[in-house]
Amino acid sequence: MKTPDKLFKAFSDATRLRLLNLLAQRDHCVCEFQNILRVPQPTISRHLAYLRRSGLVEVERHGKMIMYSLAEPGNEVHAALLRCVRGCFQKVDFLQRDIVRHKKAKPIICKDTCR
Repeated sequence: MKTPDKLFKAFSDATRLRLLNLLAQRDHCVCEFQNILRVPQPTISRHLAYLRRSGLVEVERHGKMIMYSLAEPGNEVHAALLRCVRGCFQKVDFLQRDIVRHKKAKPIICKDTCR
């Protein structure tokens, strides 16, 4: 079980909030995050690794493609923070813009670049 301070630290970065916001919509691969967030792959991968270590994100491999999803809550604080991601955080302007871009984005067919 992750401690509340580690969970709150994971929420203390705008890029990580953006990633969690999109994962609240559905599972994504790195190349989809790149397209929607307009952030370089190394930056996205670094933040996803941080979210994995904090216990907020899970990974599922499909061949060479890796899909990221929100992890099941491990404690009450984790559950409360995920409720915020799914609800109150979506009222934040920059997170709303990401959701609009997400809805407009064409699905990406991931090739070898999606890791």
